[in-house]
Order: sequence, then C-alpha cells, then structure tokens
Amino acid sequence: MAERQLNHYGVFAFTEAYWAMDSASRRAFLHQMLEQAASLGERVFTYSIFPARPEADIMLWSAVVAEQNEVAAQFFLRYAHTTTHWRRYLKPVNTLWGFTRPSVYAPGKSEQELSPFDEKRRPYLIVYPFAKTSDWYLMSKDARQGMMNEHIKVGRQYPEITQLLLYSTGLQDQEFVVVYETDDLPQFSELVSALRATQARVYTLRDTPIYTALYQPTEEFLKTWG
Repeated sequence: MAERQLNHYGVFAFTEAYWAMDSASRRAFLHQMLEQAASLGERVFTYSIFPARPEADIMLWSAVVAEQNEVAAQFFLRYAHTTTHWRRYLKPVNTLWGFTRPSVYAPGKSEQELSPFDEKRRPYLIVYPFAKTSDWYLMSKDARQGMMNEHIKVGRQYPEITQLLLYSTGLQDQEFVVVYETDDLPQFSELVSALRATQARVYTLRDTPIYTALYQPTEEFLKTWG
C-alpha cells in the first residue's frame, strides 16, 4: 500500500420519520442519499448491517488518498456537510476511521492486503475497534515481535480472508480499526477463534463493537431499504 489512505466507516440507523414515509418517498430519499454519498470519497461502498446488529441499519465505507495533511480536514467537512441533509431520516450511530501506514511487524506488501481501490468487493465486511493494554507497549520490541509472528502465522493459514489495518491512536478511543473482507463467515469465525488462542490475546484491551456488514450495490441497497 504505497499511498497513505484515510478510511472511514459511518454506521447509521433509519429514523422513525423514515419508516413513516411511503415506499416511493423512501426510495426517493435513498436515491438522493446515494447520489450525494458518492462524493464523500474517492471510493464509497454501501453495506447493510441489520439484522446482524439491532442498533444500526447501514454502513458507508469511504476512502481517500491522504498524502497531504489537509485531505483529512477536507474529508471531514465534506462528510459533515453532506450527511447533515440526511439527519431527519438517517441517524449516525458510530464512526470508525484511521490511516494506513506500513506495519512495524510485517514490512512489505501482503497478498492478504485489503484495499478500497480493488475493483471487486466481497460479500462480507467485518469492522471493529481494537486497543492493546498498557503492558503491551511496555514490553520490548523483540517480545512483541515474537507474539506478532505467531499472530501473523495464524492469519496466513486463511489466505482467502483479506485485512486492512488502520491506525487511529490518539485520534479515536481505540488505537486501531481492524477490517476484514471475506466470502465465508464461518471460516472468518474460525480465524478469529484461532487468533484469540495466541499469546498476544492476553494484551487485548478492547475489540468491540464488531460490525458484520453485507455489501450491497445500489440496486440491492434500494431493494432492501426502499
């Protein structure tokens, strides 16, 4: 991943005012929303969350190349201005975001690297915040590297599952946002079980809420929510 990216995941719930409209009015709003959402980033993808979680309905994944410092401010202002027009019918529930950067534990490009600039999206996206304990950072680099080597080895046993790691230390409540894309939810659950059995798990402070989302191109999205 040569260029630094800002990736943002906006989680929303439809309001009672939205559900009070008839189907034609709902579809008209969705058409307008999707048209406006397309300008949020260089890549924007729509996902459904409900019924995987009860408190949220949809997710927007927006991505921009952020090599210049002002790009983040421009993105946030554009996002706020655009979504302000949706507030009557669409309530923000959560946001998770961060920047890409080279890994200190596994330098170089991975074949399992997930990119918003890939042409094809897989059916399922899993997104969650991740924070380590203070003890993790007080260990030596060599000790941390040893545990991460085990972690990386487990991940490579599931080559079909791709991952994007975002850095958000000091920018949000967590240090990382972890994103996976997969065709197979049971297999992904197996991967997570295997990762939680590694030594590094002891140093996990938080890795919830977990958002499991279904990718929906425009027509599928309209059919589901209109």
